[in-house]
Amino acid sequence: MRYVISSDGESVSAHFGRCPQFTLVDVENGQVVNRQVIANPGHMPAFLPEYFDQQGAKCIVAGGMGQRAQMLFAEKGIQAVTGISGSVDDVVGKIAAGTLQGGANQCVPESGKGYGIDKQQCDHQGN
Repeated sequence: MRYVISSDGESVSAHFGRCPQFTLVDVENGQVVNRQVIANPGHMPAFLPEYFDQQGAKCIVAGGMGQRAQMLFAEKGIQAVTGISGSVDDVVGKIAAGTLQGGANQCVPESGKGYGIDKQQCDHQGN
């Protein structure tokens, strides 16, 4: 199963669509069989759900994601797990172990605008 993790260096990004890169992880029978990091191909309306559907993604993992993006992923049968923070390595371990659990969506409308493209830090409280 292919997972896509919004990434900012070695950490999970609070913003799915505007993160600098994505970590793609393929897990089979509790084992990571492939892992790669790709640059964010762009933040345009409805682009990333189509793009990751074509990449075979079945689950998106992020700190936060807007409601529209969640709806578009759901329409493609791709699960969105939000409220995730910490290191990408820890998250990959939880995915492989089957213990990853989402939490409160960290996305606040408009707080990530320009993050990953024009800004180094988002406008979320505590970030």
